[in-house]
Parts: sequence; C-alpha cells; structure tokens
Amino acid sequence: MRLPVVLSMPVAAILALGALPPAAPESPDSPEALYGRLEADCGEFERGLEGIRLGDRARGERTTAAAMDRIVAGLRACAATGGCDIEIYFDAIARLLEIERRAAGPEEAGPEEAANPAPAGPGAGEFPPDAPSPGATETGTMFRGRDLRELIELNEPVRAALNEWLTWLRPHLMDSYENYLYLRDAIAPVYEEAGFPEALLFGVVATETGGKVHAVSSAGATGLMQFMSGTGQRYGLTVEDGFDLRLDPVRATRANVAYLNEQLATLNQNLEKALAAYNGGENRLRRLHQRLGDIDFWDGRFYNSLPNETRQYVPRILAAAWLFLHAGDYNLQFPSFPANTTVLALRRDTSIDQLTICLGQAENRRNGWFRTLRNLNPQLEYNDTLKAGDTLVVPAILREAYEKNCLEGALVDRAFELHDARQAELILYTVVRGDTLIQIARRFNRPAEEIAAINNLRGPEYILQIGQKLKVPSSR
Repeated sequence: MRLPVVLSMPVAAILALGALPPAAPESPDSPEALYGRLEADCGEFERGLEGIRLGDRARGERTTAAAMDRIVAGLRACAATGGCDIEIYFDAIARLLEIERRAAGPEEAGPEEAANPAPAGPGAGEFPPDAPSPGATETGTMFRGRDLRELIELNEPVRAALNEWLTWLRPHLMDSYENYLYLRDAIAPVYEEAGFPEALLFGVVATETGGKVHAVSSAGATGLMQFMSGTGQRYGLTVEDGFDLRLDPVRATRANVAYLNEQLATLNQNLEKALAAYNGGENRLRRLHQRLGDIDFWDGRFYNSLPNETRQYVPRILAAAWLFLHAGDYNLQFPSFPANTTVLALRRDTSIDQLTICLGQAENRRNGWFRTLRNLNPQLEYNDTLKAGDTLVVPAILREAYEKNCLEGALVDRAFELHDARQAELILYTVVRGDTLIQIARRFNRPAEEIAAINNLRGPEYILQIGQKLKVPSSR
C-alpha cells in the first residue's frame, strides 16, 4: 500500500533550502522542554503513519498533519530561544521523511534494501523456535566482564530498530547472517580476544555491510568494516602489493576493535557513544561528550544532538546484537548449515565468475555462491583468471559440486563464453582535420551508419566539424 505524502510544502522547502521559518516571539520554554515536545510530536507523527498503514487514512492524515504543525511551531520557537539547536529539528523532520518513505512500500526502497531476498541457505536445517539463539554463549554475550544482554536498553529507538530488522530488513538480516557464518571462524576470535561479544560483532557487520567484504560506500568507505582511507591507515589498513587491506576481513576487524577501544577510553567506556563515534565521527562525539558531560547516550540532549544517520545506526547495531542473542523470542530462525571452508586446488583455468555459474545453486543456495567466494578470497577480482594448480578458499560442501559441474561439459563451456563477453563501451572521439565518417568507422571497425545514428548525423554527406566530439562504440 502506498502512503500519501503528508509533509507540507513549507516544511519541504525548509529542509531543501535550510531556511528558517518566520521568526517567532522569544519562547518562554527552555531548549530541553522544546526537545521533549519535539520527541513527543515525532512519536505522534509516526503513530499517524501507522494508522494510515492500518487503513484509518482520514484520522492518520489528521494526526500527522497536526503533529507536523506542532513540530514547525517548535522549530520557530527554537530559532527564537537562546541555546536551542535548530539542527535537531531539521534532523527530526528529515527522519520523519525517511520513515514515511520506507512506509510507502518496497517500491520506494533503495536498491540495497530491495535487492536482498532471503536466502534459503545451504542445507535445509534451521534453528527450531525453542532452540538457543546462535549467540547465546559466554563469548557471544560478555562485554568486558558484563553481560551485553543487561547493557542493551530496550528503549524506543532500539525497539524501532528491532521492528525494522524483523520486517522490511529481515531479508537483509538473513543475508547478513549467512555471509557472517562463512567469516565467523576468522573474525569472531578477534572480538573474543578483545573481550568483546560476538553478538556485537554480528550487529556491526549486519549494519555496516551485511557481511559484504568488498562493499564501498558513496563516500569511499571500504571493506567489511567500512573504513575511510585516512582512518584505515591509522590502524594499518594500507595498500600492500596493490591490495587494499581494508578488504581483508581479519585486518579490518582488528582495526575495528582498535578504534572502538580508543573511543571507549575517550568516552568513559560508554559503548553507545563509541559506536556513535564509529559512524558520526570521533571529533563530533568528543566535543559533545565534553560539552554535555558524562550524561547518558539516550538523554535527549545528547541523542538528539547527533546526525539522523547516527541516531539510527547505534540502535540498529544493538537491535541486531539483541536478535543474535534472542532470536527465538521473536519467531526469528537464523539459517543453520555447515560453514566450514577448505582450500581447493583448481584442476583447470577458471575465475570466480565462471565458478559461480557452474556451481549454480548447489546445496540449495538460492542466491548462488558469488558473494561467498568473493568474501573468502578478498584479494581476487571476480574476473581474474586463475590457473590450474592455483588454490581458492571455498565452502567445504562445494567440493563435490565443483568436481561434478565445473571441470568439463556444456555448462563449463557456456560459463567461459559468458565470462569472455563484454559490454561495448562508448569512446569519445575528437574529430581532427581530414577526418571523414568512413575513415573513423574503419579505424574503430564499426559500421558508419551506426556511428551516424548514435551521434544524430545526417546523410548522405555526414558533415563533421574539427573539434567535434563523437561517441563511438569500441570494437569487440
């Protein structure tokens, strides 16, 4: 069901332009009182959206409109009140826009959100509802001698994140868990040695990248733990022999532990604040911590001073960790399968691409094996040609499928044909003196009519100008 857009045009304009609404008389309220009302109004707005989702459209629209009117009025009062941070209001409105977008249905979700169907997982077994959760062990729960289950506060932000993981983010959670299991033997000991719980590691992995070792953000953060280049170098994640060590899951996990330890020491051992620094920036968190003192992370003065992304990031990690420890309580069944790996000596030239095709959906793997093979061999590009005799780390359960499907036969031949296929790329060619369309076509081994059509050239003369830019397909 698609929800209506209920935010008013003035509010959208305020967000888009960063402009303030008309000045209001100075408010008699303190900033803390205004922040408290803002939080209540945001909750009322979300309840209105929920009413719309459940079918009570008229009442829901009235509720959201009234709540937004109060939020805008509060923004005006904040602008006229000394010490009141209007950015908190802008962040709140942006968050409501995001919640409304998500509530509109899967057709409005981002590509990463919409393109993660829940995998069946190799093997048919799953944890039965009454089985212990996968992280319900001492190493899965203990954070420096304290039980993570007692540290996580199930407040409204964490409950909202739990709701997200269990609804529209559930496919991503399942995918994250499956990716994590194949990395678990390598990276979980890093957290255990540091006295960090495995549940927290899973929460970070699921929230940061979904267990995708080669993930790169739009800002350039790279690898399983999403380090920026400069920050990564502080913790030894440099480039060695052309390989970016941010893509090494073990080295990246060690860097993640070192960073969190550093922030814990700075932020009075507060886990939530250290996680917030990981996402929102250590300098921002240090300044907030110094300015506001050692108040609780969830205190509105601290929590609402954070960017919207960070206010979602921290609860999402904690909620994923909580589900790692309490899956059965929420009718959540993580996939169960043998995730041990082996080193496979290749018996013919191949690539990860080709292996993915010939392995298909062996062992009931709905999404195939591309991501797992890449995660286990981060130093390789997916189309690198590996020679017979080279080794590859693979799930042990794939050895039989490799012998059966990936050594010879029509499927292997098709995989090679597909691997060698390339999309034609357009080259931007600059016309020089003496060029004719026929000469350019011969030079690039393309039909003249094709180049003319792409560039909207009219025959029969096909007149060209010196310096003119022509789009020309590269020869295959």
